Amino acid sequence: MINAIIVDDESNAIKNLTWEVEKFCQDVKIIDSFTDPREAVSAINYLKPDCVFLDVEMPEMNGFELLQKLHFRDFELIITSAYDQYAIKAFREHAVDYLMKPVDSDDLKDAIDRIRVKKESSGLGSVLKSMISDWKGKEEKKLALAMAGKTLYLDRNEILYCKSDGNYSEIYFNDLKKELFTIRFKDLEEQLGKGFYRVHNSYIVRLDAIKAFVNQDGPSLMLANGTQIPVSRSRKSELLHLLNH
Repeated sequence: MINAIIVDDESNAIKNLTWEVEKFCQDVKIIDSFTDPREAVSAINYLKPDCVFLDVEMPEMNGFELLQKLHFRDFELIITSAYDQYAIKAFREHAVDYLMKPVDSDDLKDAIDRIRVKKESSGLGSVLKSMISDWKGKEEKKLALAMAGKTLYLDRNEILYCKSDGNYSEIYFNDLKKELFTIRFKDLEEQLGKGFYRVHNSYIVRLDAIKAFVNQDGPSLMLANGTQIPVSRSRKSELLHLLNH
């Protein structure tokens, strides 16, 4: 059972979210809820929940100020908000997800699934580190790709992301240049190896180039150079596990 607390200054929002949780996430128990963030601070420190659903904009004390006042932070954080501009800050606070109000039941289930999996296995963080470490250890080996009658030998750490183009693949580099290669996307994914992740049917990104996850008009990633890459719903859950743990 996942014990959760809801903090929101709007009682109707608490009521609606409680209904969603009870209907779609039966292994989650709402052990308490608060419209006053000051009361919530004491309760979270005392009750030590597994999960906190936290509204951002509240009078007197916003959600991020509440987090700074807590002594107990060993819980999974799910931000709930009617505004999308706080998403990047939310993930800097290691939020599992950023749910826009009114909360979508599928997004809620995805967030709880990530918490559930984390409770069952705490090794995901080391998996990501291992993936990047394994890739770093092999990055000296050039990636050989055919292009317009010739073969180019590329350093993997110069590749920012890749995009599918039918039977071809576009590769975008750190310097913003791009090249078109005669290789199927699936084959390119296999050759790139563990330092890259396929976030969408049409996109592969370099893991250590990801700067932020954005849940605005559909999930997406912000890369080191500011490029925004869409994330498919089917891959969102696993990707956030890799990024947040």
